[in-house]
Amino acid sequence: MANGVWHTGYGIEINLSLPDLGHPDRPDLLREITASVAERDPQLLECLAHHEGRECLSESGGKPPWMFVRRGRVGGRRPLVASHLPITHRATPAESAQHKATKERIVETASRSGLGAVAEASTANRRTISDALVTGPGGRRIGWEIQYHHLSPSSVHRRSVNAVQHQITPLWVAKDRTASLIDRAPWARVDDMPWRDIAGGKEMVIRGGYRYLQVWKCVTSCDRHCPVNEGAGHCGNVHAEWFLPALCQPEKKPVHLEDLVVSSATGESVPVYVPNRGNGRAGRHMWVPAADCERWQALVGEKVPLPLAPVQEEDDEITFAEQEIDRMCRAGEEGQFGSDARPIRDMGQPTGGVTLPRMPVQHSRTSTLITFVERAAASAALGCPPWELGPCAECGQLMRRYGRNAAMFCAVCRAVLNGR
Repeated sequence: MANGVWHTGYGIEINLSLPDLGHPDRPDLLREITASVAERDPQLLECLAHHEGRECLSESGGKPPWMFVRRGRVGGRRPLVASHLPITHRATPAESAQHKATKERIVETASRSGLGAVAEASTANRRTISDALVTGPGGRRIGWEIQYHHLSPSSVHRRSVNAVQHQITPLWVAKDRTASLIDRAPWARVDDMPWRDIAGGKEMVIRGGYRYLQVWKCVTSCDRHCPVNEGAGHCGNVHAEWFLPALCQPEKKPVHLEDLVVSSATGESVPVYVPNRGNGRAGRHMWVPAADCERWQALVGEKVPLPLAPVQEEDDEITFAEQEIDRMCRAGEEGQFGSDARPIRDMGQPTGGVTLPRMPVQHSRTSTLITFVERAAASAALGCPPWELGPCAECGQLMRRYGRNAAMFCAVCRAVLNGR
C-alpha cells in the first residue's frame, strides 16, 4: 500500500507515515487531504511514480493517476493509505436490487399508513439525497438512507450533518454487523435477504439499532447480573441499561421495518445518543420508544443531542509508523494490503448503562431528602407512580410504601424479619 503522495496544489511530497506528514508548518494538511473527493479538486493528489516520470500501474490500465487518502486497517493498526481513484463502490446487481426493493417497501409502507413519502428526495442545497423521505404529523421528517455496501465514516458524518441542518432526522439502514455507519448516526440493521423476499413482503426484523430501557434494583431476587460487580453478587443499587427486545425481561416483541417506518415519523420512536461514560470519546446511537427516552432523561438528568461533530473512536485512531516513503506504484495491490477485515460494530450487548446510588440508611427519625433522580429511578425500577414511593421502615431504602399492594418493609427486610 502506498504511504506517500504528491500534492499538486502545494507542490510538495507527503509522507503519510509521519505524524506531521513531513510538513510541520502545515497543521491543516491532514484535514485537507482526507476531505471527500466531492469537496475538493479530484486532481489534488497524484501518484508519486507518475509525478516522477515512472510507470503508474493505474494509468497503464487506462485509469487516472489521481489518488485519495483513507484510513487502512492492517494487523490492528490504522495507517493512512493512498489509493488510486475511483473511490466509489459500484454496487453489484444484487445490492442494487436489494436497495431498490427496500426503498420501495419503505415508501409503500409510509403511504399505506397515511404518511407523506417521497423517493430520492434532495435537500435544498442538493448535497444530500435521501433514498426515502417520510414525513409525519407536525412536519417530522425522517430521511432513510439504505446503505448495503461499505461507506466511509466521513461520508456518513457529512451526509448526516447536512440532513440535520435541513431539519431531517437521518435513519441509516445496514445489513452487515461490520458496517461503518453503525453508531455514527441513527441506524437500524436488517437481515441480508434476496430482493425478491424484500419486494414480496417477507418479514424484515430490525436486528440492531432499536432498544428498550430496562431499570432494575440489584438485589438477590433479581435475575439480572450486577453490571458493577461483573456478575459477582448484587450491589443493591438501581441500574438502567438499554437492551435489544429479545434480551428484555419480560421479552419484548421484535420491531419490524414497517414498525420503525411509522413510529419514527409519528414520534413514537425517537433517536437517542448515549455517550460512553467510560472514556467520553465515543457513544451509541439507537432508536428507542419515546416513553423510554423521557424516562432515561429523567434518570440521568440530561438530554444529549445528536452529535454534529464526528466522534473519533479507538478503532479510528491513526497509526504513524514513521517509515521511508515507498515510491513504487501499488495500484492493484491497494485492496489486498490496505485493509484487514472490519471489526464487528453491532455487538448486541446491553449498552449505555448508568447506576444510581441507593437511598442512605435512616438511623434517626429525621427524613432523608429524596432527589428527583432517585425518585425517578425507584419509580421505574419498582413499576409504581412516584407518589406511592416511601422509605422502608427498617432500612430506609425507597420502596412501594403507599397505594395498593403497599408494605411497611422492603422485601429484603421482610425476609430478615421473618427469619428472626
